[in-house]
Amino acid sequence: MITTLLPTYNEKDNIIPLIEDIFRAVGLDSEIIVVDDDSPDGTWKEVEKLARSVPNLRLLRRIEEKGLVSALQEGISASRGDTIVWMDCDFSMPPSKIPDLLAEIDAGFDMAVGSRFVEGGGVEIVTGSQDSIISFLMSLFLNKFIRTVLISDFKDYTSGFVAARKAVLLDTPLRGDYGEYFIDLAYRAIKRGYRVKEIPYLCAARRRGQSKTGTNIFHYFQKGIKYIVVTLRLRFSKIRPRK
Repeated sequence: MITTLLPTYNEKDNIIPLIEDIFRAVGLDSEIIVVDDDSPDGTWKEVEKLARSVPNLRLLRRIEEKGLVSALQEGISASRGDTIVWMDCDFSMPPSKIPDLLAEIDAGFDMAVGSRFVEGGGVEIVTGSQDSIISFLMSLFLNKFIRTVLISDFKDYTSGFVAARKAVLLDTPLRGDYGEYFIDLAYRAIKRGYRVKEIPYLCAARRRGQSKTGTNIFHYFQKGIKYIVVTLRLRFSKIRPRK
């Protein structure tokens, strides 16, 4: 079975169309788990309502714990699938690309990553969109830095559009607070000998709602510092190959 994880916070306007598109792309026999951090806008209520008539849609509403990485880790633990997919819930990552990620898993790769920085990938720049231009420039700068310090052949260390064998994720648990977790996961997976493949996708601007990364350059700078710290820590860490 395929499990798609959707970590949400205030995505009421996006979540139902996204769920419908994912089932359309992957099939109704797949599983979707929405892990919602008790969204004030009632995202969880929309999912709860739909789940009454959709057997393979599950809601994990978290009252006490918050955060992207812990939400993903909780979803991985609760999943029934042997392949796990996750993505942002703002339509920046197209559900129509999920079958391409899964095809690489079927071909023998342990992890497939949607990449903006391999040939054929890119970012949709929308004039006046705070999510779009600032985020793209920050990602571009960070990825150039990370590739210089870590593994240059891997291109998109700030992706977060992933399909992976569950066994890999159990063997290489997610660590971190926000998006820096993916630098850690990708690097450790590669260094431990897992086969990782990037496929291109066009990152679109957020369809509705507000970015969770930040609303100004200061917020992006705060996040960027964490990414740099994680990168430097990994550079001087000893990572044992898997047995």
